[in-house]
Amino acid sequence: MTQADAPHSLPLDGTPAAGPSSRSTLVITAHAGDFVWRAGGAIALAASRGEKVTVACLTFGERGESAKAWREGRKLDEIKALRRDEAERAAATLGAEVRFFDAGDYPLVATAELTDRLVAVYRETQPDVVLTHPTEDPYNGDHPAAGAMALQARILAQAVGYPGEGEIIGAPPVFYFEPHQPEMSGFKPEVLLDITEVWETKREAMECLGAQRHLWDYYTDLAVRRGVQLRRNAGPNLGLAHTTMAEAYMRPYPQIAKELA
Repeated sequence: MTQADAPHSLPLDGTPAAGPSSRSTLVITAHAGDFVWRAGGAIALAASRGEKVTVACLTFGERGESAKAWREGRKLDEIKALRRDEAERAAATLGAEVRFFDAGDYPLVATAELTDRLVAVYRETQPDVVLTHPTEDPYNGDHPAAGAMALQARILAQAVGYPGEGEIIGAPPVFYFEPHQPEMSGFKPEVLLDITEVWETKREAMECLGAQRHLWDYYTDLAVRRGVQLRRNAGPNLGLAHTTMAEAYMRPYPQIAKELA
């Protein structure tokens, strides 16, 4: 059945973990910083449970999300190297593996080759959970482009007849992480994830992203606000910390359940 309208403070797949290192999360992100700001808590939580997390980073965000470096007079190759280094350090801090596709941003253009590469990653990693961008964002076309490719590649990776190596995948649940302008992107926080126990790890990873230092406080404040919403929806009996930090997610596909919870 579909998820309830009210936000949930559930694990991102709605079920308990099967055991250390038995599960896999795939994060498909447009730019080098997106996976940290929007899903760093979910990544750190999964890694802390011994799960494998793979980040497919389609671009370095070298043209559209590196204004500070451009103003400093850096060249394109220098900026790519800078953003790669930042993303690698952030991913290592969170406990994830990051793979760079270097597909070029502003604009990020969907191609058959790029989609095929994503299918290969799906089949290799066999994800239990997929995190990606919503397919609506009027301020940055790269984000919905990445989200649309993530959904398309998931469908193709399930198809027995689609060419390529690796076993077909099942139907991993997909979670959209929160865009920078949620009200303008049709985003509704349907799932609220408590990231309090890994907040310091996420903040450390955020601070690896010096090219976008102006976002450090913004996403700290957002985690506080979503934490307030989580506590309000969870009620008084769960023993949550007074200062709860959280991330918000949406689900494009129905939640599957055997009971209402």
